[in-house]
Amino acid sequence: MSHLTDEARAPYRAAQPTIDMGDQSLEAIIAANPGRRSVLKNGLLGLSILPMLGTLAACGDDDDDSSTPTPTPTPPPTPAPSYSISFAPVAANMNDTVTVPNGYTVDVLLKAGDSVETGTPYSGSFPTAAVAEKWAGGNHDGMEYYELSGTDANGGGLLAINFELPDFNILFANGQPDPVTATAEQRAIALSAVGVGVVEIAKGADGKWGVKAGSKYNKRYTGNSIYRASGRAAGLLSTSIKGTLNNCSSGRTPWGTYLTCEESTENYLDPSQPEENYGWVVEIDPYQELDAATKRTELGRFDHENTAYMADSNSRVAFYMGHDGTPGCIYKFVCDRAFSSSNRAQNRDMLDHGTLYVARFNADGTGEWRALVQGQNGLVVGATDPGNVSQSVTPPAPVKVDFNNQADVLINTISAARVAGGTVMDRPEWITVAPDNSAVFVTLTNNSSRRVTDAANPRTVNRHGHIIKFKEEGNSPLAMKFSWEIFLLAGDPKLAGFGDKLEGNINGDTFSSPDGIRIDPKGRLWVQTDHSVPGSSGDPARTIEDIFGQNAMFYIDQTTKKSSRFLVGPKGCEITGLAYTPDLKTFFVNIQHPTGNWPVSGQQPRSSTIVVRRTDSQPVGN
Repeated sequence: MSHLTDEARAPYRAAQPTIDMGDQSLEAIIAANPGRRSVLKNGLLGLSILPMLGTLAACGDDDDDSSTPTPTPTPPPTPAPSYSISFAPVAANMNDTVTVPNGYTVDVLLKAGDSVETGTPYSGSFPTAAVAEKWAGGNHDGMEYYELSGTDANGGGLLAINFELPDFNILFANGQPDPVTATAEQRAIALSAVGVGVVEIAKGADGKWGVKAGSKYNKRYTGNSIYRASGRAAGLLSTSIKGTLNNCSSGRTPWGTYLTCEESTENYLDPSQPEENYGWVVEIDPYQELDAATKRTELGRFDHENTAYMADSNSRVAFYMGHDGTPGCIYKFVCDRAFSSSNRAQNRDMLDHGTLYVARFNADGTGEWRALVQGQNGLVVGATDPGNVSQSVTPPAPVKVDFNNQADVLINTISAARVAGGTVMDRPEWITVAPDNSAVFVTLTNNSSRRVTDAANPRTVNRHGHIIKFKEEGNSPLAMKFSWEIFLLAGDPKLAGFGDKLEGNINGDTFSSPDGIRIDPKGRLWVQTDHSVPGSSGDPARTIEDIFGQNAMFYIDQTTKKSSRFLVGPKGCEITGLAYTPDLKTFFVNIQHPTGNWPVSGQQPRSSTIVVRRTDSQPVGN
């Protein structure tokens, strides 16, 4: 969650895709051996003709008694690319630019106000709602990269990007208007800048990436668009829902759809809309082949951060989710049936049939998933919600809640999770699953208001957050038990003595407030940060930037837990969102709400998607 989002919400609180099969996917296979892509594209003829050519070369002419010619030496095979981490970490800094290691380049791909659908992009003047509706929105956040049939995925594909909050500085002369008194046009302009954008992108001859203007895939889904709802809570929502909102992080499904997550349970940009319409996971097909954009209510209503899935060899799948709240719980949704890897249409209602669970972390390092099903685990009429018990040494007064049916559970998932005994965590944000299903990592960004600790949340006034790691029993998405450990406590040794373990235990480059987290197909762990700017470090004499520099992106070795700073963002920004091409030679990263003179000198600062590559065309990380 952007701290700007938190400020905005405060006054109003009350073609054919490749089926993703983890390390068995085409993406993972090609990442391990990019040369196989050319074999796959050449087809069977390319495979069958090679032995024949070898046989012909060995045959002599019966009428030729001359000496055998010297064979042409076989060229040495092209060495396989290395995915080892060998970059020289960059130093923490306060520069107004994107800092990357030597040997890397950074290009800006898509800025807030650039055209997604055909129209007039931002050029310094403020837009009408009709114009802004075609732009890239603001505060770029989670994103996913999708392959296109017939296109080399390392040179082109689709990028789906979340827009969490408007970049108000390019929309209005006087900043954000008051949503209560704003005109209809002002509301429509603000709502145009949230939601999702899908763009077709391609790499040019010079190696730089760009958006393909006019592509049939380029499409905006905004706060003014109309959405449908499905699942057992759909009947409690409007028949036709105006807008998706606060689209923070995201995820994907194994059948190639995009899951954008609403990190708000009220429409603070247009408070006239029913609050039950918001706080959902919205499924979007970037290929525009399946259903229209749909709010999937079976995944529960809360302040969603992202989704990450685990699939097994039988095509059974679970989706993991965090509630970015102080405190919030960790959830998973297990689909009732296996998905089809050959027929996308058969998966169109997968997210309407399944069971939602909440995680309970026990003090002995074990854990369990508790079903959020009406009639089970205390979810009955007259249930008792204990409230946010971690935020005060004096427990809040319990509240009676009626769960008459499953729709009530889904509408009021936050309360249902506490009633069922879910552990309230320190702002669970991104979740990522290891390619071999051996681990799930969750960033717990921070919770400076925590006053009561537990084993999984060991610090009061948790200014700098931590990362938790858990392992499903049998590495199965269907498991009902797991084991867990605290992977690391964020902080810095310079803060020793200023508070409850503020120094943390990071080995290597230190950071605060882990937010984005992703394990790439080679099993490499990347973490992005979102500490408030400015913010308190815990030391009254030094700000959070005095200790950690500006927000950054890190590689963390999962064995040694050594942290290496890979990228530092410009002034005022949050680093978030990570996607990549199958060969891992191109990384897409989002720079959210910069405040200085970036990305275009002399213009208004704008949230942007950047492209990070090595100058020698090797995989990112070398």
